[in-house]
Amino acid sequence: MSTTQTHTIASLQEKVQAFCEARRWDQYHSLKNLTIGAVTEAAELVEPFRFRSDEEAVAYFNTPEGRVAVEDELADVLFFLLRISQKYDVDLGGALERKLVKTGVKYPLPAD
Repeated sequence: MSTTQTHTIASLQEKVQAFCEARRWDQYHSLKNLTIGAVTEAAELVEPFRFRSDEEAVAYFNTPEGRVAVEDELADVLFFLLRISQKYDVDLGGALERKLVKTGVKYPLPAD
C-alpha cells in the first residue's frame, strides 16, 4: 500500500496544531502530558505483537485489520511527536539528522 502523496513535517505540524486549537486542547498539552501521551501510544503500538513470534507478527500486520490497527497506533505516536515539536519549537528533521550522526559514530559501518 503506497501513496504518491507526500507531507512535510511542517505541513503535518500545521494540521495537528489546527486540529488541537479547534478543540481548545492547549490547556492539556503541557510538555509532560504530551510526552506521557507519546509513550502511552508507543506502548499501544507494541500490544498486538506481544507473545507472537516474528512470523506471527508479520502475518498479523499483513491482515487488513492488523495493518489498520498498526497504522492507527503509528499515527497516534506521530501525532504526539508532531504536537511536542510544534508547541515547543523542535526541528524534528534537524534533530533526526543530528541523532543519526551520533548513532553512526556509536555504531560505525561494519568492515567488509
